[in-house]
Amino acid sequence: MLIGRLDRQGKLLWSLPKGHIEDGETTEQTAMREVKEETGITAHVLQPLGTIDYWFVAERRRVHKTVHHFVLEASGGELSDEDVEVTEVAWVPLSELERKLAYADERKLVRKAREIFEGASE
Repeated sequence: MLIGRLDRQGKLLWSLPKGHIEDGETTEQTAMREVKEETGITAHVLQPLGTIDYWFVAERRRVHKTVHHFVLEASGGELSDEDVEVTEVAWVPLSELERKLAYADERKLVRKAREIFEGASE
C-alpha cells in the first residue's frame, strides 16, 4: 500500500506510510498507528524490514530523520485518504511497488520485501 503526497511543484510522489514516534510508543506501534491514520487500514507487524536515514531542508534548516519500516499484514479497515497530509492512497501489487515509489531508499526496501516473500513461498 502506498500514500501519495504532492511536492512543492504539485507533482504526486508515492511513498510508504511513515511518521513520528509519539511519547511512549515503540517503533512497531508507530508503524501500525501511522498506517491507520494515513490509509484507514488496521494492520499488525509481521517483521522488521529496514531503517532509512536521510536529511532534508525545512524552513531553511537541515533536518535528520530516521524511519523504521516493517512488513505489516492488513487486518481490517477501509482504504481512505482522510489524513490531510495524504493526497491519495492505493493498494499496489508487490510487483509494481518499486516502479511507483519516488524514493530510491524505499525502492531498495521493496526489493528486500520481495526477497522475503519469495523465500517464504519456496
